[in-house]
Amino acid sequence: MAWLDFRAVRLPVAVCAAFLAAALAAAPAHAQEAAKDAAGAAAPAKVWRHGLSLLGEPKEKPDFAHFGYVNPAAPKGGTARLAAMGTFDNLNPVVANVRGNIAMGLDLIYDTLMTPSSDEVGTAYGLLAEAVSFPPDFSSVSYRLRPEARWHDGKPVTPEDVIWSFEVWRKNSPTSQRYYQHVKSVAKTGPHEVTFTFDEPGNRELPQIVGEFQVMPRHWWEGTDSSGKKRDITATTLEAPLGGGAYRIKSAEPGRTIVYERVPDYWGAKLPVNVGINNFDEIRFEYFRDTTVALEAFKADQLDWRTESSAKDWATAYDFPAVAEKRVVLEEFPIRNLGIMQAFAFNLRREKFQDWRVRRAFDLAFDFEDLNQALFYGQYHRIGSYFDGTELAASGVPAGKELEMLEAVRDKVPPALFTEPYPTPKGGSPEATRANLREALKLLGEAGWEVKDRRLTNVKTGEPFMVEFLIAQPNFERVVLRYKPSLERLGIVVSVRTVDETQYQNRLRQFDFDIVVNSWGQSLSPGNEQRYFWGSEAADVPGTGNVGGIRNPAVDALIERVIFAKTREELVAATRALDRVLMWNHYVVPQWTYGKQRTARWDRFARPERMPAYGAASFPTIWWWDAERAEKTRQPARP
Repeated sequence: MAWLDFRAVRLPVAVCAAFLAAALAAAPAHAQEAAKDAAGAAAPAKVWRHGLSLLGEPKEKPDFAHFGYVNPAAPKGGTARLAAMGTFDNLNPVVANVRGNIAMGLDLIYDTLMTPSSDEVGTAYGLLAEAVSFPPDFSSVSYRLRPEARWHDGKPVTPEDVIWSFEVWRKNSPTSQRYYQHVKSVAKTGPHEVTFTFDEPGNRELPQIVGEFQVMPRHWWEGTDSSGKKRDITATTLEAPLGGGAYRIKSAEPGRTIVYERVPDYWGAKLPVNVGINNFDEIRFEYFRDTTVALEAFKADQLDWRTESSAKDWATAYDFPAVAEKRVVLEEFPIRNLGIMQAFAFNLRREKFQDWRVRRAFDLAFDFEDLNQALFYGQYHRIGSYFDGTELAASGVPAGKELEMLEAVRDKVPPALFTEPYPTPKGGSPEATRANLREALKLLGEAGWEVKDRRLTNVKTGEPFMVEFLIAQPNFERVVLRYKPSLERLGIVVSVRTVDETQYQNRLRQFDFDIVVNSWGQSLSPGNEQRYFWGSEAADVPGTGNVGGIRNPAVDALIERVIFAKTREELVAATRALDRVLMWNHYVVPQWTYGKQRTARWDRFARPERMPAYGAASFPTIWWWDAERAEKTRQPARP
């Protein structure tokens, strides 16, 4: 039964209609007409949708049977063994950004209100929610829950669960605080309905992104554990939490292994968005502290699948017998839905990095071409945009709508960006290297630094320029050590500190670093997350995506243009303008990218004939265990 508010009293629609009819019958004719008009204006009918798209209408119709990129007849069974790096000591995702190391794969046990399609850009369909509705001005959104949705203990998923989950996420997760900061209120507006009200109409993305958080069971978290101790959503835990998704935790050994098992009576298994996925009986994550050890474990058939991030290993480490015997398959999948910025990120909260000329000098000292040939076998290209690999990347000089947007912040951005393409340094030869270092020394001198006794020294304070590269992956040491001599030629004292994942995350949360390696993935439809990545308000939030601490009014203004873009053309122009301003402020030293996902797998799995347009490998989501292949792969091929 639908509900509405009538004169501040919550009543069923049928009761409201009877009350209104009686009132109209006793009123004068002109009052009756006025009351009819007021009632019609106060309660417009909701238009319910099965999906949401930021770029128009969803491709799938309301009665679609399954996504086009899955095999609806995929068999269930088998195990997928994957590697995870570092360690874990926490099974509570809410506090993952502020304390503890969260276990890999924990999202498998929870559902969200909506779930994305890997065949469309910025499009999601109902999962926990059977329908969604929002007004033309995007000032609110209502989700209608599926009555059949259940937790693993059989209890129903309720609006109260959704409201409680949203509030604990927003209160305890810095990421969620920023991401959902414009949700003014959330309330139950029907037996199975929840409504989110926003404080800024016109934000086209808000109705969709409030459907992304993991909904958790309020009754379980507010209950007690097996020892009678009350659970605490604000604390880390190693007790396996209750979920409602396709998988549940089977076992967990902190820092070693976590195993998920498929729930055979999962309530949502036959939903169109779930048909053909979640095909493995078990998904295991084995933890490693070192990437080399993880690679050796894969070669020894202790892991089934490996995504290779090292160009060196991709070129040299896969010549073992199982590859020659075709028991291990090497395959690259194109990445079409992701823009990337991977870079050395400066901590702008420290005085020595606040002058753009210093940051530019670091960029000039980074000889990518030499590094690419010496360490990466020429596989990469230099990143030249925060949205590299997409149509959102700025290029050339600004024109059209992008130029119009930049004119509005002209007094807050480097003047050269209006007349010159971004000057990515080029190296690869002794002549180019010397020219770049001469330019770097010139900029450092203009910024108040000079070389004395082979040390770069602050002219005013006499302080030497010292920098520490903080890294968590040992295989990145060789990259920094290749970069180090160029910086030392400028007189900079360079140290490299490799720490474990726990120490690394703690130092990031406390902003205790000079330079780190970081990456930011970008969708083809950027929006509110840009505030979290680059916005001034996120600069000093522990666990922030704004790792460097950028505070720039022009960046803030352009982020708003991105968020409130009304057309695709306007969104592309605003994103390019934002990209250009970020690049010209030299907040990072861009690194490299490849554009494909390199994968290696033991040949015991099958996949659909047509892969999703934007899902790359999509393992293990849409793959399945192939018993025939597995039997052939079990033993080496006979000569």
